[in-house]
Amino acid sequence: MRKIFILINLVLFVNLNSHGQIKTNEVSKPEFGKFLDSLKVKGAILIYDVKNNTYYSNDFAWAKMGIIPASTFKIPNSIIALETGIIQNDSVIFKWNGEKRNFKKWEQDLTFKKAFQVSCVPCYQEIARKVGVKRMKTYLKKLNYTGMVFDTLTIDNFWLQGKSKISQMQQIDFLERLYFSKLSISKRTENIMKNIMLIEKTKSYTLNGKTGWGMRNDVDNGWFLGYLETNNSVYFFATNVEMKDATMEVFPAIRLNSTKEAFKKLN
Repeated sequence: MRKIFILINLVLFVNLNSHGQIKTNEVSKPEFGKFLDSLKVKGAILIYDVKNNTYYSNDFAWAKMGIIPASTFKIPNSIIALETGIIQNDSVIFKWNGEKRNFKKWEQDLTFKKAFQVSCVPCYQEIARKVGVKRMKTYLKKLNYTGMVFDTLTIDNFWLQGKSKISQMQQIDFLERLYFSKLSISKRTENIMKNIMLIEKTKSYTLNGKTGWGMRNDVDNGWFLGYLETNNSVYFFATNVEMKDATMEVFPAIRLNSTKEAFKKLN
């Protein structure tokens, strides 16, 4: 019996890192990179398989590099809006004031859910201004969403430009905590977030996520992150790509298509 106890403790010790957490495996997937090359972009696709505690990527160095979050910040921004009561539910209406906006799809009254899904920047700038610097910092600390740099002058654009940074690894960690109810937020907020993040639902899988589009070193940078639920597991993912030779017309779709292709290659 004593030998069994020692053996169990030895296995636990081997599988724990210096922070007391179970080590995750990192498996290189060069085929992800080859597919990105074929699409004329560069970057990394990162997938985390919860059941097997394994990360897959073509470039782990890229996946651990801090990059401006762009519109993926609408996830924590939405959570904070709901938790502070600035937004009551996903049916709240953002009234369009008639001013010209960057995209036609923003030039209309939008529900909170729709504003999230069409990534309405002016809507979320309004939210950030209402939250304010002090509350934003308090809630980001509470959510352990680190790396954001802002003050009173940048409260409504720090996720789009400036020094704010988050890595693909950190994005997945945050999403995993949201999915498994490990954030210090209400169940109501959690359910609303999972609802507005829904992208696609089929008999075999459900896809939830958020895209983002910003600039890194004056180069177009695209995000797509979220989670894929299957009948017997859940996978978290964060794709980040930059323009190489791709055209602006196809760049937005590349984020989604490259991620789906990576999942196909994982079977």
